[in-house]
Amino acid sequence: MSQTQPPADAVPAGTGEAAPEGGRQPRSVRVVLLALMIAMLLAMLDNMIIGTAMPTIVGDLGGLEHLSWVVTAYTLATAASTPIWGKLGDMYGRKGVFLTSIVIFLIGSALSGMARDMEQLIGFRAVQGLGAGGLMVGVMAIIGDLIPPRERGKYQGMMAGVMALAMIGGPLVGGTITDHLGWRWSFYINLPLGAVALAAVSTVLHLPKKRTQSRIDYLGAALLAVGITAIVLVTTWGGTQYAWGSAVIMELIGIGVASLVGFFFVQTKAAEPILPLHIFRSRNFTLMSVVGFVTGFVMFGAVLFLPLYQQSVQGASATNSGLLLLPMLLAMMVLSLIAGRVTTSSGRYKIFPVAGSVLMIAGLFLLAQMDTGTSRFTSGLYMAVLGAGMGCLMQITMLVAQNSVEMRDMGVASSSTTLFRTLGSSFGVAIMGALFNHRVQDVMAERAGDLGSQITEKSAQLDAASLAKLPEAAREAYQHAVSAGTHSAFLLGSAVAVVALLAAVFVKEVPLRGAGAQKPAGGADGADGEAARAGKAAADAV
Repeated sequence: MSQTQPPADAVPAGTGEAAPEGGRQPRSVRVVLLALMIAMLLAMLDNMIIGTAMPTIVGDLGGLEHLSWVVTAYTLATAASTPIWGKLGDMYGRKGVFLTSIVIFLIGSALSGMARDMEQLIGFRAVQGLGAGGLMVGVMAIIGDLIPPRERGKYQGMMAGVMALAMIGGPLVGGTITDHLGWRWSFYINLPLGAVALAAVSTVLHLPKKRTQSRIDYLGAALLAVGITAIVLVTTWGGTQYAWGSAVIMELIGIGVASLVGFFFVQTKAAEPILPLHIFRSRNFTLMSVVGFVTGFVMFGAVLFLPLYQQSVQGASATNSGLLLLPMLLAMMVLSLIAGRVTTSSGRYKIFPVAGSVLMIAGLFLLAQMDTGTSRFTSGLYMAVLGAGMGCLMQITMLVAQNSVEMRDMGVASSSTTLFRTLGSSFGVAIMGALFNHRVQDVMAERAGDLGSQITEKSAQLDAASLAKLPEAAREAYQHAVSAGTHSAFLLGSAVAVVALLAAVFVKEVPLRGAGAQKPAGGADGADGEAARAGKAAADAV
């Protein structure tokens, strides 16, 4: 990319006109932000809705043996495509790439709703996942372009609120749609929402177009996609469909390691690398990648095991167990908004990664103390502590990561942070899940003998119907086993969260660039003067 033509879509105003002195056109920015929130909601809500609809889908299409692939195909496509979407936005302009991802997501949604068998549904879910990868990255990168870092915290806090809303409302919406309209509308519901986002972004968002003579790093993209796919499959299949020491898992590990080693070698040679390694020279960016990975590890493990504990031990229904997560999700949403507001008003942010990590460690340790006699009120308080910690971390990690790179790498920074969080969630679910299953099976064998071993032979996670059929003694043994399993899983999560605290302590608080700021953040951990020059050149260009 020519140095005389800085990245033009790193523009501080989203209106397509030069930003007025000391401000921007707030109405246009608000409309764009509303569209971005809808896009974020689409990406986050989809899996939550589909999870509720899955029993009905299997009843209609059959193919129970392929059930897990409906989710895995979507997750794989999202994770593998995330870095590529970010780089494409940096190279060819954010708006066109983002609109393309919305269109692909909507095509995948429409095709999934029309699927006639499980194989078609899995393939169409992969298409949907490709688009979803671009939605997540595009939202964060466009916010990075439109809003200076000093102002960005409150808007990214709103995005964290959207994520919490999706987790709360997804299962309820999915159940309602499936019961009254049929499971196909779980996919079709995306179409009107996506059309609104598409229309708003198309008409209101005006970012100068980019042109680059460099070619896409196809080899790097392919190696990265293969490596990520292998990692996700190992964490998804290991200990469940295949033993950890099985030939399939070992082969996948070998393929993943070889692909990633090859990818990093290619990145040192490529003219436009998919993941420029120079961004990791920034201490803050590297540390925030670690914090994001741990946050993903903890959050998705908690979302997986808390409903299981509530249903098996506390006797909650499937619907109620989702509602009982409200203390955690509401605390996460409130603290994320507060962190954004405080960061915007003060320009200071280091306190939030540190405090968030401490609260996350404390919340997980408290949850590890739950047993068969823990009340819902007490577990709710523990969940609120964990949610408060995650709320301090969710969007601050993205904000600091974006503030640590040059404007030309904004998309790559956004996609990398998202990718590390996604990979963290895969590892968290796999490792905490393996520990949980092992502990449940051991306790069942101790308390219920051969019957306990038979009950958990195929799966350590029993649904409500299977649990109700157990003899009372076996049911009590299973409740103790689940309590012991969640103790081990959350204790592990608490230990892993210490890594996030150590990373947060070493974060260097670089001043956030403000609206109209002409001085670079400076140093190895801040963007250089290119940010200010790019914004001015972009405004002059339009």
